[in-house]
Parts: sequence; structure tokens; C-alpha cells
Amino acid sequence: MTLETQALRDASAATSRPMRSWSPSSLVRRPEFGAFVATVFVYAFFAATAYRYGFVTFDGTAGWLNTAAELGIIAIPVGILMVAGEFDLSVGAVVGAASITVAIGTTLFDFSVWLMISAALALGLAVGVLNGLLVVRTGLPSFIVTLASSFSIGGLSLGLARLLSNTTSVSVKSTPLSDAVFASNWGQANISILWWFAITIFGGWVLARTAFGNWIFATGGNPVAARDAGVPTGFVKIVLFMMTGLGASLVGVIQAIGYHSGNATAGLGYVFQAPIVAVIGGVLLGGGYGSAFGVFLGTVIFGVINIGIFYTGWSTDWVQLFLGVLLMAAVITNHYFRRLAMSAG
Repeated sequence: MTLETQALRDASAATSRPMRSWSPSSLVRRPEFGAFVATVFVYAFFAATAYRYGFVTFDGTAGWLNTAAELGIIAIPVGILMVAGEFDLSVGAVVGAASITVAIGTTLFDFSVWLMISAALALGLAVGVLNGLLVVRTGLPSFIVTLASSFSIGGLSLGLARLLSNTTSVSVKSTPLSDAVFASNWGQANISILWWFAITIFGGWVLARTAFGNWIFATGGNPVAARDAGVPTGFVKIVLFMMTGLGASLVGVIQAIGYHSGNATAGLGYVFQAPIVAVIGGVLLGGGYGSAFGVFLGTVIFGVINIGIFYTGWSTDWVQLFLGVLLMAAVITNHYFRRLAMSAG
């Protein structure tokens, strides 16, 4: 057996791509199975306890879908990046930077809203490229690199916002078309829900149906074997960092247009919420295992808990308890299901 053949086999073994069989035993081994069970349980719990207060009505459903959607737009690419074995803690700062970019450009400088939307999205891509290059070229942990970029981008956004407008919140001048694309709503349901669905479908397709998806799993499962097999692991990571930056900047644009206001501090909560829902959705912290649909379910759980507690009238302090318990349970069950999947392989 040649060294190249052995490397290919090692990379294949490291690729924990979810199995596509629909038998009961294989379904249990899928990374999103635990998240699916948790989603059913959490929704049933709040549907039973908050039914009389309108939780299951259209407005109540739209409430948790809106909450899950904006987080999901960020969490899906973050979760896929985690499958490749890396983290991105700069997403929260990018949301704020994109939001204030649109606001300052349209209001203080009277630029076209579409020009500033393009600039905001380009900013997210640029941050992703910078993060990816630093991680790949220096070999430093992505946790440290992106944490540093988070502080840098956040500080730059705050500093420029105060320098130019003397405040961290600036109004936004939009157009009917930009409102339609980024701020449409049907009753209480926002268009961000459609963006969330589209990104989930695209992410799932990439992971399950493309060669690039194989590269992602191999990069996270065993990067050394993947490189030996010819997988461009550095390229994979840079592209995925670009996608996390793009997702974060898209949320910043959606918030700026939807609220008609940009805020340099917007999005800070996403820094840890995104990886939390990714883990709840079946992504391993060590990489090499997970699915886009699992992360989607993780965001659903987050939205249901946040809005469900509001409808019950309980203190929102309980949200942290629910998420903490689910996170611990997810870490344990994800490890178990991955062992089942690997033993089946």
C-alpha cells in the first residue's frame, strides 16, 4: 500500500459525514438526532405551559422564529466552521460593524443604501479572510485569533461611531427595495426567517452533496491525513471564515434596515450563542462531526426557550439555566452518538 493510498484512507476515516440511510439505527446515529429529540421536548413543554397565553398562535410562533432566524444566519456558518475544527468569536463585533457602517454611510455621508450594504458585506468577507489567513499562516488557535479580532473590530466600530456621530447609534436611510429585501414582514414574521431557511438548505447541501463538504469533514476530523491526501485544508478554513463573516455582516444589515438604526454594539450576544446552539445541534467541539440541520434545530431550541419563557411570565433569568442544561446534555450525547456512528462505519 502506498503512502498516498494510506493517507486517503485515513482522511476518509476521519470524515464523519452523517450517514444517509433512513433505517432507525442509522437515524439514531445522525448528529442532529439528539437536537431533534430536544426540540420536540422543549417545544412540547412550552406549548403545554404557555398555550393559554398565545405561545402556539401565529404571533407566538413568529416570535421564536424571528429570534432563531437572526441567530441561525450566523450559527449555520459558525457550526460548519466548527465541523472543520475552528472557532470564530469575531461574529458579534462584525454584526455591530456592519450595522454602523450602513448607518453612518447612508445618514452622515448620504451614500446609496445599496452601496453601504455592499460595503458592510464586503467588510464581513474581509474580516473572514484576515481571520483565516492568520489562523492558517501562523498556526495560532482560532479562538485566540478571532477573540483578538473581535476586540479590534468592536473597538474600531465604537471609536469611529463616536468620532463621526458622537454616539454609538445612528439612524439609517433606506429605500423601499432595501426594505423589501431585508425588512419585509408578514404580521409578526420577518423576512430574516426566509434568509435563515435558505442558508440552512445551502449549508446542508454543501456538507452532504459536494466535494467541498468532504473536505470540511476531513479537515476537522484529521487535518494531517487530509493534507496528505491532497485536501486544501488552508483554503477550506479561509473560505469558511469568510462565510462566518458574511453571515454576521448580513445580520448586521438586516438589523440596520429593519430597525432603521445602526448600532456599533449590536450583536455581542452572538459571540457565544452561535457556538452554543451549534453544539446543542450536534456539532463536536473537536471538529469532524455535525450537520447544518442540527445547527438549525439548535437555533430553534434557543428561540423557543427565549420566547417561551416570556409567554409563561417567568423571569428571563431561567433562559440561562435551560441553555446550560441543554449544552451539557448535548456535549455528552454528541460524543455518544459520534462513537455509534464511527463504530457503524
